[in-house]
Amino acid sequence: MIKRLPLLLLSALAIFTSLYAQDPVFSQFFAAPLHVNPAFAGVTEAPRFTFNYRNQWSAWPNAYSTYAAAYEQTLESLNSGIGVIVMADNAGDGIYKTNRFSAVYGYRLQASDDLFFKFGVEAGLIQTSINWDKLVFGDQLDPINGPVDPSNEGRPESLSRTAVDISAGLLIYAKNMYGGISLKHLNSPNENFLQLNENLNAGAPMRLTIHAGMEFELGQGNNQNEGAFISPNVMFIKQGPFGQLNVGSYAGFGKFYGGLWYRHALSNADAAIMMLGFRHGILRMGYSYDITLSELASAPGGTGGTHEIALTINLDDSRILQRKKRAARYSNCFKMFN
Repeated sequence: MIKRLPLLLLSALAIFTSLYAQDPVFSQFFAAPLHVNPAFAGVTEAPRFTFNYRNQWSAWPNAYSTYAAAYEQTLESLNSGIGVIVMADNAGDGIYKTNRFSAVYGYRLQASDDLFFKFGVEAGLIQTSINWDKLVFGDQLDPINGPVDPSNEGRPESLSRTAVDISAGLLIYAKNMYGGISLKHLNSPNENFLQLNENLNAGAPMRLTIHAGMEFELGQGNNQNEGAFISPNVMFIKQGPFGQLNVGSYAGFGKFYGGLWYRHALSNADAAIMMLGFRHGILRMGYSYDITLSELASAPGGTGGTHEIALTINLDDSRILQRKKRAARYSNCFKMFN
């Protein structure tokens, strides 16, 4: 029976996710900037592609897996940026799945020589589906044999829902610092399958993200090597009853980069995040591992931590554009995002 507890917990999660849904949040948030704030669209000079994979609590069989891809580019003549995001989230070995597709637009305003504002909007579709046959309910449980009998729970008429999803964000940045705020799910898209009472029709809770950082140059780069820098940063996220605070620092040295962060939930320590990566030309690849610090770490078998892989293809890093930037004395505070 104890061995079945993870399955039971994930089954309950699948049923009640629509009550207090929490979006997947990448530990390598800088490698998934459009997931943080749509105002990041077009902060690079050339097109950028990002690919992200997250395996949360790997010791639990297929507990949470998230895949994401994004494309963005600037429209310099229009002071704008555009982008597209695709994401798939799998919870409980396929019990609960979420797919998202959205388009992003950002507009830049220059307040002074060194101060800029960017406004971003995101609109798309969010689809949720549930595998009813994998769920385990209380009336199926036998004290000795575990789940044995069919459930008397009523099967919903539809096991898939699609809704429009709207988000917006603001970014303020200068040469060596940035700050931003974003609001996801402004229209509270309805992801619910069960219509038991009015509270279940509230829709996905809005997600508030506040983030900021600074950048300190440690050494200038050249045609052969990337420059060195360090970027301390902070990010706070609140969605429904859930919340987290990330505090840490990112650093780049030549072809290598890394970072350390501490993540704290609203009421307890959550994780320590370690990240290492390699960059060369237009390519950057990073791996991060979350060490669980919460009480889940002491559960039987532990959590196995969380693994993430991020790949960025940034055409902004081509040699032609690098020479163009130096000629124009180009400088910004988004090296960790690029």
